[in-house]
Amino acid sequence: MRIMDEIYMASPTSGSRTMSFMLRRRGYRVGRKRARTLMKIMGLNAIYKEPKTTIANKEHKVYPYLLRNLMIDRPNQVWCTDITYIPLKRGFVYLIAVMDWYSRKVLSWRISNTMGTQFCVDALKDAMRKYGKPKIFNTDQGSQFTSNEFTQVLLDAKIKISMDGRRRWIDNVFIERLWRSLKYECVYLNAFETGQEVREGIGRWLEYYNHERPHSTFDGHTPDETYNGIVNPNLAV
Repeated sequence: MRIMDEIYMASPTSGSRTMSFMLRRRGYRVGRKRARTLMKIMGLNAIYKEPKTTIANKEHKVYPYLLRNLMIDRPNQVWCTDITYIPLKRGFVYLIAVMDWYSRKVLSWRISNTMGTQFCVDALKDAMRKYGKPKIFNTDQGSQFTSNEFTQVLLDAKIKISMDGRRRWIDNVFIERLWRSLKYECVYLNAFETGQEVREGIGRWLEYYNHERPHSTFDGHTPDETYNGIVNPNLAV
């Protein structure tokens, strides 16, 4: 699963058939059925050019995508969230992060041993407690985000709900880029063994990402500086 995660980060269009081929080329005797099972456990879906119409949970309401052609030009206009698989030396956990779309600042995050809903709700409430609320909140169509427990928090706060097209990672592209940076710069380099280690390691990296890591889109300013409207005089040309 660790190797599959690296393959997916490098080639997110890989479905179970391609994944099984690539694993066999590396010497692992894995069939397509096994690859599909593991991808399901990891929460991985191959990226397609066109949105799919399949709904993750038919009993949950799915909301339309509201960000197409929308100019996002200020903090707290749009927040987004996603869940990713984090491999450990033995086993794995899941990570959720809530991000401000404009500044790319990570507002909150949580780690869980399961793909349940509660840790997603906890991350959402933590972000709102610290930073107020956005006008729009964007997610994918995962059952955690379409659940009544999650959407009701947004509805009660009068936040507009936006959801990506089915398997349309490009609709939530900035948080996908966060996952790529996090995994290549932190997770894959450390081979965390325990939940405590991964929390501390990811916590340190996210602090670095928010407060020290320059972002080329914002002329070298950090996500935190951009979110808070701080102009760093040392970056002037």
